[in-house]
Amino acid sequence: MGEMGEETPTYTNHVAVLAFPFGTHAAPLLNLTRRLAASAPNATFSFFSTAKSNCSIFGPQHHGFGNIKAYNIDDGVPEGYVFAGRRMEDIELFLSATPGNYRKGIEEAVLDTGKGITCFLSDTLIWHAADMAQEMNVPWIPFWTAAAGSLCAHLYTDLIRETAAKLNDSGLETLPLNFVPGMPSALSIKDVPMEVLGGDLNSTFSHLMHQMARTVTRGTAVAINSLEELDPSITKHFKSKFQDYLPVGPFNLTSSSTTSNVDPHYCLTWLNKNKPSSVAYVSFGTVTTPPPHELIALANALENSGMAFLWSLKDNFRDRLPQGFVNRTSRRGLIVPWAPQSKILEHPSVVVFITHCGWNSVIESVTGGVPMICRPFFGDQKMNGRLVSDVWQIGVQAQNGVLSEDGLMDAFDMILSNDQGKNMKENVVALKELAVKAVGEKGSSTMNFYTLLGIVTGSSSLKPC
Repeated sequence: MGEMGEETPTYTNHVAVLAFPFGTHAAPLLNLTRRLAASAPNATFSFFSTAKSNCSIFGPQHHGFGNIKAYNIDDGVPEGYVFAGRRMEDIELFLSATPGNYRKGIEEAVLDTGKGITCFLSDTLIWHAADMAQEMNVPWIPFWTAAAGSLCAHLYTDLIRETAAKLNDSGLETLPLNFVPGMPSALSIKDVPMEVLGGDLNSTFSHLMHQMARTVTRGTAVAINSLEELDPSITKHFKSKFQDYLPVGPFNLTSSSTTSNVDPHYCLTWLNKNKPSSVAYVSFGTVTTPPPHELIALANALENSGMAFLWSLKDNFRDRLPQGFVNRTSRRGLIVPWAPQSKILEHPSVVVFITHCGWNSVIESVTGGVPMICRPFFGDQKMNGRLVSDVWQIGVQAQNGVLSEDGLMDAFDMILSNDQGKNMKENVVALKELAVKAVGEKGSSTMNFYTLLGIVTGSSSLKPC
């Protein structure tokens, strides 16, 4: 199945792209696939995910486009199954069908195209691709959708757990994470994802992350939606740890996607009516919403601060806001169920971003040059928040880890009025300039992309156009 034909490799390339169909994992992988496909128009890219995931990122028809074709794989949910409402229930069912579901999809794609698989590109969580690639003797490129710092934490799961086991709980609170190679000393052991330490280490997802960490070093190269200059100490370590470490982002600066221009609620038109550096943008991503008391505290802080604000909040959470809040703030506030976040953060009227610190949100805030107020919830968000506040110094943490009216008022005052806020703005603008340079003609991310393209297409002679 993985044999190369006698034709020119350019025409026989068939890349199997294996997505993890939950959260915000599949969309960045498709983003990278589209960029590779545009640069290798004669190669075939077969994109494997569940029907629900494919529908959400490709559109209702989800057949694919150009030289990318979408294939639906089994989601592991038995016919007639009634969900019990357990956390991670859908992921557990999916993993019970993995990797057989991908193997079946790949067989279909090979028959469909008449081309054997010549390369695997997968989400790092689909670590099973390492075995499939080895069986076929082709490259495997795992793609990490989050920050370099969280990948580093997962990579050293065993070391972190062993170190924690030797300390009492009080020692864990203050232990710097710099015993992990590459990690900045401003991070502490309490910042690592709960799947590494602090959560249910016997959960399905914790086991998945641990297995990923044990497998990812087998990759021919590791790609990531970041830039080398953002994490210099981790970059240096990863260049020795992996066969090839390839930060190829930020994706919002390299993407040609038309979805970024969609603005059904006229957010950008509304922003145009506001003064420069006057609007607070609020969004906690597509998965998370703060608990009711924090929503109320946030609403009260926005109202009492007198600031203009743009809030991306699903309609079914509006009834949790204080009574009369929407009407009282209608002249300076806009609440929408969805917003074109990357474009909003680039807008000159936006002065601060209140965020859950998902990686896509953090990197978009950096490229927009906007300081952050961080309220992390799970996964890599806590570590991202600490990088924002303590390492890069481009934002501030929510007071005591939760949104309170007083804490938010203090944060607004700090970012808008004092020297610390001025320094945050200067720091984030400096990082923005590094990001723009990285994706430029001879930038690190551009050069890394062409290295990646060479691996995917089997050509070592590719150069930037």
